[in-house]
Amino acid sequence: MTPEARLVQRDKEMVPTLLLRAVGVLVACALFITTYAALTDRPLEAMPALEGGDVAIVKQRAIMLDADGTTGAARVLDANGTVIATFDTEQGGFVAGVHRVLVFERDRRGQDIRAPIRLVLFENGQLSLRDDLTGWRAELIGFGAKNADTFARLLD
Repeated sequence: MTPEARLVQRDKEMVPTLLLRAVGVLVACALFITTYAALTDRPLEAMPALEGGDVAIVKQRAIMLDADGTTGAARVLDANGTVIATFDTEQGGFVAGVHRVLVFERDRRGQDIRAPIRLVLFENGQLSLRDDLTGWRAELIGFGAKNADTFARLLD
């Protein structure tokens, strides 16, 4: 057998044709499901239905986020503009990240970047950030207990 023939035989054995077809079917199914959901305006079912559902709000507070995009330092202000908390570059990374997402969401919808958002604690212990201007929300436990605790301390 020539060296070229051995390479061709080896290449055929590396990725089985059946595997390639299965991956193609998987990609096609994912694309179909995503297209169907987008065209029919399916609701976001993976998000917990807290407000208006069976879980009552225990506490909530209107806050404004302000962050330095280059260093990661951040400040949290109440609705009147009084500073509630200041985070240095090592502590404020998550708060600055939330601020960047909020600015992006409001920019793309043409909303006021400086308007407050709601920090909400529900009866079941779920802590959430809600932006009533854009409909954006973040369930904070999904980002880890330490990051959720950073915002939980702002309710007091």
